[in-house]
Amino acid sequence: AVAAEVCEELFTPVPPHAELALNGVEDVEVLVAQVDLDAVASLRGSISSFQEQASCKSKVSSVEVPYKLCQSFNLQMSLSSPLKIMYHSPEEEIAFGPGCWLWDYLRRSGASGFLLPLSGGADSSSVAAIVGCMCQLVVREIANGDEQVKADAIRIGQYTDGQIPTDSKEFARRIFYTVFMGSENSIALGSKNKWPQSDIPKSLFQTVTGKRPRYKVDGGSNSENLGLQNIQARIRMVLAFMFASLMPWVHNKPGFYLVLGSSNVDEGLRADINPIGSISKQDLRSFLKWAAIHLGYSSLAEIEAAPPTAELEPIRSNYSQLDEVDMGMTYEELSVYGRLRKIFRCGPVSMFQNLCYKWGGKLTPSEIADKVKHFFKYYSINRHKMTVITSSYHAESYSPEDNRFDLRQFLYNARWPYQFRKIDQLVSECNGDKVSLVGQKGKEKGATIDHGGGMGVIAAGSGDPRAGR
Repeated sequence: AVAAEVCEELFTPVPPHAELALNGVEDVEVLVAQVDLDAVASLRGSISSFQEQASCKSKVSSVEVPYKLCQSFNLQMSLSSPLKIMYHSPEEEIAFGPGCWLWDYLRRSGASGFLLPLSGGADSSSVAAIVGCMCQLVVREIANGDEQVKADAIRIGQYTDGQIPTDSKEFARRIFYTVFMGSENSIALGSKNKWPQSDIPKSLFQTVTGKRPRYKVDGGSNSENLGLQNIQARIRMVLAFMFASLMPWVHNKPGFYLVLGSSNVDEGLRADINPIGSISKQDLRSFLKWAAIHLGYSSLAEIEAAPPTAELEPIRSNYSQLDEVDMGMTYEELSVYGRLRKIFRCGPVSMFQNLCYKWGGKLTPSEIADKVKHFFKYYSINRHKMTVITSSYHAESYSPEDNRFDLRQFLYNARWPYQFRKIDQLVSECNGDKVSLVGQKGKEKGATIDHGGGMGVIAAGSGDPRAGR
C-alpha cells in the first residue's frame, strides 16, 4: 500500500543531488561582512522620501565615546566578497522551515517523540515527509560537529553506551510513530487494518433513541450523513491521544508523544501541533512533487496524483467521496478565497468585485456571486473554530489564526443579509456583462479576459498562491 511504502522509504538520507546550501537546526548562526556606510548613506540620500524625512527631523543629541566602529581607510585591508543570498523555493521552505520548527518544539517540550495518525493522503504524507526532513537535518548537524544538537538527539532518542544518531532512518524509528486509523470507508490499506470506529457510538445511539443513522449514500438524511462523518473524525482524535499517551509505556520509555496534526490551512484541525497549519492545499501538492525528487521519497508522487478524500462515507459502485465535491469548491478556488479574505481583508462585496475582474472571462457575475456566497456561508459557520486552533508553523500572512493575522470577530450572521443583497444588486446592474478592457491600448471595448493583473482592484491578481509571501 502507498501509505506503508511511504513510511518504509521515508527516512533515507538526502541523495547527493538534493544537497542545498540551507540553514540547519543549530541554535545560532552568525554571518560576518564588511559594510560601506558611505555607500549606504549615499543610497538613502538619493531617495527623495528619505531626504524629506531627514529635513523634518530635529537634531539628535549625541555623546562622544572613545570607540570607533569603522576601520580607517587602508589599501592593505582585504575586503569581504558580497554575499550571494539564496532564497528557498516555496517547496524548500515547506520542507526545511517546519522541519526545524518541529525539532525545536520536540527538544523543548520534554516529549519522547511524535505520533502521526497516517491516512496515506496528501496531508498526512506531507507531515511525514517533513519529519523525515527533520531527521535528516539533525543527523547532518551531528556529523558537522554540533554538540547541542547531538546532546538533544541522544536524550530524545535515548541512546546509551556512547552511541549517537548516524542514520536518519534509524533515528526516526526511535522518535516517530504512525498509526493508520482505517475505517470501513478507507481504501488506502487492506481490510485487516480497518477499525470499526463508529460502530460503538452508533449502537449506543440506537439503544438510547431506537433509531440507527445511515449514510446519505444508503438513504440517510444530510443530518445523519454529517453526524456519522463527525463521529469518525472525533474518535480518531481520541484514539490518537490515547496512543500518544500510552505508547511510551508500551515501549518502556518515559514521557509522552506529541500528536502531529495533518490538516492544511483550509481545514479544521485537532492535535498537539500542526507543521502544515499555514500551508494551503495547492502548496502542499507542489511540495509533494518536490519531495518525491529532492528528498528521495518517490511514493509521494503517487500520493500527490490521487484525488483528495476524507474517506468518511462508504464507497459504492456509483459514488466515491471527494473533498472538493463535499466543499462545493476546488482547493484552488479555496486558496483564492482565503487570500482575498485574510490578506486583502475582503468582505463579501469587495471579494465579489475582485473576482469579477479575475474570473470575468470565464464566469458571469451571477456565477461568481453564487461562489462568493457559498464561501462566506461556510466561512462564518466554521469561524468559531479559529479561536481554539492548534499551534502551527507560520511563515506567511495566509493563516487563519486570529491572534496573529485576523483580529476580526469570530461570530457572523451566516446569512450575511446586507452584503448578499448588495451583491445581488451589483449582479443586476452588471446586466450579464463580462469584464471590459476599457482604455486598454490595443484592445477593443467589451472584450473579455481572465484578468490576473488587478485592473483598478488591488486584490484581483492575488490568485497566485505565492502572491501572499
